[in-house]
Amino acid sequence: MAITVIVGYLGTAIWTLKVSVSSSRTFPVDDFVGLAQYVRLFGNDRWLLSLENLALYGVIFILATMIIGLLLAIFIDQKVAGEGVLRTVFLYPYAMSFVATGLVWQWVLNPGSGIQDAVRRMGFPDFTFDWIVNQDMVIYTIVIATVWQAAGLVMAMFLAGLRGIDDDIWKATRIDGIPAWRVYVSIVLPMLGPTIATVFVLLSTAVIKLFDSVVSMTQGGPGTASEVPTKFIMDHLFGRANIALASAASIVMLLTVIAIVAPILYARSRALKRAGSQ
Repeated sequence: MAITVIVGYLGTAIWTLKVSVSSSRTFPVDDFVGLAQYVRLFGNDRWLLSLENLALYGVIFILATMIIGLLLAIFIDQKVAGEGVLRTVFLYPYAMSFVATGLVWQWVLNPGSGIQDAVRRMGFPDFTFDWIVNQDMVIYTIVIATVWQAAGLVMAMFLAGLRGIDDDIWKATRIDGIPAWRVYVSIVLPMLGPTIATVFVLLSTAVIKLFDSVVSMTQGGPGTASEVPTKFIMDHLFGRANIALASAASIVMLLTVIAIVAPILYARSRALKRAGSQ
């Protein structure tokens, strides 16, 4: 296990860092150019646009997925009829590949054959829903598709957290006449803290890795309107033969992941230690 971590993860990260401070193009070369590739990276408009898109996408995707997943979990937790069927329906999108999901949503959102065309055929000729070809709105179509796919998994995780709450708490709140919404806000959500943290970490890493859905839905377009960092990296790694610049971008994304995940893991570790000492 230790060898796998050292060679498979730490070793490749160090190699990527080494390439990022070289002048490598198609093949790695053993020279040193300092931070020149990083300076060039942050002077690249396409890279800056991809970061802007990723930040916008990440905030909306994480918030929407967590809210929808939590609401679905609360709904399922009410012991509704057909719970098993509903859980399967909600989880089914997550079993699909990102490429298949992207292609399906591309068809659904295509103005010429999707929702817009269907509504116009129903007698609403002025109806317009062309976000996937609109440079200002295209990133939101990727949010829609990925939220649809990820919400089921988040629902399952929140449902497991809700089912772990002692029934005596619910009985006590009902005896005291506390409204259900107040119980969720003041009692249930704080108790779901570890689950929320885990969901946040999973969704954050999914945001950083966003690639398949973008490629299958928009190819980064129209123009470069839906460009994201992973696509920038892949394009420069395989399409433009600039592995030094691609490596510099990869290191930036790695540091971003560490900056997001490390504080959460540290806080959870501290909480577990406090719980163990009590």
